[in-house]
Amino acid sequence: MKCNVHRGVRAYAVVVAAALGALGLYVAAGAQELRAPRYLYDPTWPKPLPNKWKMGGVIGLGITQDDSVWVYHRPTDLTSLELEAEVGVSDCCVRPPSMIHIGKDGSVLGSFDAPQGHGMDVDDRGFAYLGQDTVRKYDTRTGALVGEIPRIPERVGGGPNQPARIAPRVPGQGGPAPIARFLLPPNGPGYNPVALEAAEMKALAGFYAKYPPSTPMMVGTTEEVRVDEAHNEIFVAENYLGGRVLVFDLNTLQFKRGWGAYGHALADISTDPADHQWMGNTPPKEFQSHLTVGISRDGFVYAADRAAERVQVFTREGRFVKEFLVAPAGTARDDRTGSRGAAGGVTFSADREQKYLYVADMKNNTIWFLNRADGTVLGRYGSMGDNGGLFFGLELAATDSRGYIYTGEVFSGLRVQRLVPSDSPRGKLLEQLSQLAP
Repeated sequence: MKCNVHRGVRAYAVVVAAALGALGLYVAAGAQELRAPRYLYDPTWPKPLPNKWKMGGVIGLGITQDDSVWVYHRPTDLTSLELEAEVGVSDCCVRPPSMIHIGKDGSVLGSFDAPQGHGMDVDDRGFAYLGQDTVRKYDTRTGALVGEIPRIPERVGGGPNQPARIAPRVPGQGGPAPIARFLLPPNGPGYNPVALEAAEMKALAGFYAKYPPSTPMMVGTTEEVRVDEAHNEIFVAENYLGGRVLVFDLNTLQFKRGWGAYGHALADISTDPADHQWMGNTPPKEFQSHLTVGISRDGFVYAADRAAERVQVFTREGRFVKEFLVAPAGTARDDRTGSRGAAGGVTFSADREQKYLYVADMKNNTIWFLNRADGTVLGRYGSMGDNGGLFFGLELAATDSRGYIYTGEVFSGLRVQRLVPSDSPRGKLLEQLSQLAP
């Protein structure tokens, strides 16, 4: 029996060792006062999804107080090839609900279906806040809609605003691969969200007059949602005018305050497209595109302006504190990449002081480890690839109370992964298993 157990452990170790090939992707960026944390890919999480489900692009992660994870994803990202089980053509797969709850052991704990959107967070009372054309509050136990943040009655550019709904689903019929629209010619349409947004702004003078930057409700769609239960508030990063930070009461969902880049009052946000674009090596005067937010334990708001490849830091009231750029050394900015910038979702290390800021980089498919005090890049984890511990379309990251990092991917990644600190009990076990391999 011992021999069989030993063989089983060694066989598992071979699998783990192969999965841990991503360890070599960790790079420390020279001697610093702080050293970059070291992480390992955990191949045991999540477990295979039940019911022949296949996940779409992940556009929201919410960590509960017991360190389980809610995943908000886009079932419409799945192609017909991935939905053949719905019509009996092959064994896999079928569309899952858009909200999936995964436990610490990787098993699915629950789910519910809701309209797709972008950005999500959960509170400690059993509610989820989903970013759609506004932010809607759902009871995670039943999936029931229980409230929503007010928004204007129109779409940006005109036309009535329609209540969010689950898109019609024809069995076995999916959509185009989500990566296609981001490809540069000749293999794609040359989709450039930043250029499109700038062109759109030029045509919206009448709309801005009707709904000025100071509009105290949702106007565009949502990029990120973060709940601050300690202060009974919810922070929303909205994409109107390149990005606005809006704060609402967590109970009433009514507007409280908001600001733009560099702490500009909402009324002072520029509607001139030139103020939302880089001028040579000078960052935009306003947020450029795809804004996300994170709130540190000591009360600072970190707003990541993805297309502008920077993070700006504010007090909770919106006073600008500092800014730092996030981009790999030696890599030039290139507007052809559109909104695929280096400063995506932000999260923090789990130590009491939250010494590190973690930034998900969609353009380079890596996680940057920054000294939170001054924005110095200390190191990184990951690069583009399909193996565990690599990324393709790294959209966002979230951290639990143990310091585990959870990542969500769009494009052809379409998955969540878990990274664990190498000095944690689980990290040490994974390293031991990898060393058992021949």
